[in-house]
Amino acid sequence: MTNNRIIKILILLSFMFFSLIAYLTYIQIFERELLVTNSYNKRQWDSETGTQRGRIMDCNGVILAETKDSVRIYPYKGVYAHLIGYNSQTYGRINLERAYNDELLGKNKFSELIGSSGTEYGYDIKLTVDHKIQQYAYDLIGENNGCVIAMKPGTGEIIAMVSKPDFDPNDNVLVENWGNMIEDTNSPFLARATSGLYAPGSTFKMLTALLAVENNLDGLTFEDKGTVNIDGTIFENQKEKAYGELTLSEGFAVSSNVVFCTLGDKLGGSKLLNVAQRFGFNKPLKFDFECSTSTFPEGIDDNAKEAALAIGQGDILSTPLQMAMITCGIANNGAVMKPYIVESIYNHKGEKVKTSSAEMLYKGADSTDTKKVVDMMVETVKNGTGRNAAIYGVDVAGKTGTAENEQMLLSDDKEHTWFVGFAPAYEPEIAVVVMMEYSGGTGGGNCAPIARNIMQKYLRK
Repeated sequence: MTNNRIIKILILLSFMFFSLIAYLTYIQIFERELLVTNSYNKRQWDSETGTQRGRIMDCNGVILAETKDSVRIYPYKGVYAHLIGYNSQTYGRINLERAYNDELLGKNKFSELIGSSGTEYGYDIKLTVDHKIQQYAYDLIGENNGCVIAMKPGTGEIIAMVSKPDFDPNDNVLVENWGNMIEDTNSPFLARATSGLYAPGSTFKMLTALLAVENNLDGLTFEDKGTVNIDGTIFENQKEKAYGELTLSEGFAVSSNVVFCTLGDKLGGSKLLNVAQRFGFNKPLKFDFECSTSTFPEGIDDNAKEAALAIGQGDILSTPLQMAMITCGIANNGAVMKPYIVESIYNHKGEKVKTSSAEMLYKGADSTDTKKVVDMMVETVKNGTGRNAAIYGVDVAGKTGTAENEQMLLSDDKEHTWFVGFAPAYEPEIAVVVMMEYSGGTGGGNCAPIARNIMQKYLRK
């Protein structure tokens, strides 16, 4: 009897022991990052004791973040707030400061096992961002709410990424202004470039036009009377302007909703979904830091809803980064490259310990088809809605966009406005996306001049 009791106790103790091991293993594998980076976990800062946190620099070595006397300093304040983020003992970390915390502390696998940073100096991080272009984009967007993204189409390198409104990430300013900022209805902590979700409006017509080309509909002509009735729903051009007989290219250049709603009705929801997913919709993006997933509705077989989707309206939501990837994919012969910001990482001796490289995410389309879309985008800048993006002596490809949103129920002048484009059109070096939030007006008027100036500055640097 005694032996049976001992055996039962041993079984119980063994069960409890292995349960504890299983729980700790689960925490280490699945919950480690959440616990380590939680701002309420004060032990996370113990690992920084005695370690000089690494610097963050632009592609030319301009220092964007550094630590002096144990204080993290951001000399350009809000210019990089939504890209680098902040490192605060009070509020934790976000963006690159969080995603690359181990590297900035010089940690490696061995040091993690023994619970120390293992070095007096963290690693320095060199970005793909060009500070001159970043600062220029920041200044151009001014006091408007929105964002600017500049990328290299052939590699996915981020040249600039600005979101407004911004905030000062220096810790003393954060502590002083935190309460006001979290109550601010303009959401200054929202990284609009990577986490904001918006209807893309007419910029989505790039993919609708591509789909039309792939389905041999680019030879059609359309009678544009200013409005079109799709199963009882009336779609109209801006100010109901009638253009008469139009080819697909002409309809693209003037951004005719009549032409593209008609195409959406012909193509159908499944084909629109297919082309959207080929370029990254409904697919989580593994980026240098957390970003939202752009979504395109599935199972749509209603003609009016298909027409709305074809012009970037309806239940379609995109981050500006997603539209930048699509723009780069069209520029890059259909190949969508993975966007990245961190170029390389160096130890305190200046030795390179890690380098990023170009990686293709998706083959969205064939080059023969994207070339026809590029031609339409060039015509848009030469003779269409994108004239304000024209650069003398350079072929520029572009597409404007105006998108309805929830605030338009209260006011008619709250549209989101867009411009997406790249230059030189047939040998692209830079692609730019500009989005103005609730700005009213047009993408050609609000956003195209900003994109032009950024492309021009980059090409002539």
